[in-house]
Amino acid sequence: MKKLLLLLIVFAGVAVQAVAQQRPQYSQYMVNNFLLNPALTGIEDYADIRVSNRQQWVGLEGAPVTYYATAHVPLNKGMASTSYAKALAHHGVGVVFHTDKTGPLRRTGLAGTYAYHLPLTRTINASAGVAAGIIRNSVNSADLQFTNPSDPLVGGGSINQNVLDLTLGFWVYSRNFSLGISGAQLLENTGSFRASENHSVSLDLQRHYFLTGSYRFSPVDKIDFIPSFMLKLADPSPLAIDLNLRALYDERFWVGASYRHKDAVVGMVGVYVSPLLDISYSYDATTSNLNRVSAGTHEVVIGFKLLNDRRIICPQWVW
Repeated sequence: MKKLLLLLIVFAGVAVQAVAQQRPQYSQYMVNNFLLNPALTGIEDYADIRVSNRQQWVGLEGAPVTYYATAHVPLNKGMASTSYAKALAHHGVGVVFHTDKTGPLRRTGLAGTYAYHLPLTRTINASAGVAAGIIRNSVNSADLQFTNPSDPLVGGGSINQNVLDLTLGFWVYSRNFSLGISGAQLLENTGSFRASENHSVSLDLQRHYFLTGSYRFSPVDKIDFIPSFMLKLADPSPLAIDLNLRALYDERFWVGASYRHKDAVVGMVGVYVSPLLDISYSYDATTSNLNRVSAGTHEVVIGFKLLNDRRIICPQWVW
C-alpha cells in the first residue's frame, strides 16, 4: 500500500504540473484580480471582501473543488470630491485564503498582502505589492481505498507538507485601462510528503507568472465594453491564454464570455446589487477531451463592500 501511495503522490504532482493547475484556476479572475496580483491591495475606496466556490469538471470523480476568501482595504487614502480628480498616494493591506481539493489531495494557502499606490499623472496610477504566506499540501487517507485492512493508514490521518509562498506584483491603472504583471510561488521551496521512514516524495513549488490587461470604452450611452486578457506561464507547462469580453450596463449589470485556449469557453453574468453587495456566476463548457466525462464547471463569486462611506455601487478601478 505504501508503494501505491508513493506512486499516487508522484502521479498527482506530475499531473498538476502538466496542466498548470498547481494554483487553482479562476474563470472570474477579472472581477477579483487581487487573487493573482497583490499590487491591487487597497485599490478601491472601501474594504473589498469576496468569497467564492468553484466546482470544476462536474461529473468527474475527484475533480477540483475550490473555495477562497479575500479581503483588502486602503490605508490613509484620500479622494477629491470629483470622480476625475487625481488620487493620492496610499497604502493597502489584505489577506488571501484558499483551499483546493482534488481527489485525496488538498492544497490550502493563507497569505497577507501589502501594496503602495502612487499617482503618476492626473489620470494614471501605479502600484507595487507583495504577498507572503504558507501553502499546505496534504493527502487524506480517509479518501483512499485500502485492499489491506491491516494497513497502518486505515485508521485515518493525513500526510502533510508545509512550504513558504511569496508573490510579487506591479499594476498600472486608470479609469479606463489596467495592465499588470505578477509572479507567484517565487521561492520554489522544496517540501516532502512523508509516506514512511525510508521514503519521501519531494514536490517543488512551480513558479507562476501572470500578465493581465483590460480596457473599458463606451460606444453608446450607459453601455461599457471591457475586453481583457490573461497570459499565464508556469514552466515547464505551456503558455495559457484567456481572452475575455464583458458588457456592463448602467454600471449595474454585466454579461460576458471568455475563451481559454485548448480548455474551455465560458459564459458569465453579474450584478452590482447595492453599495454593500454584488454577485456573479460563470459556467465553463469544457472543450478539451475532458468534455467526454465532464458536465462543465460552475463558479460563484459574492462580493461585499464594507466601510463604503461614498456608497459606491460599481467598483471604480476593478470593474
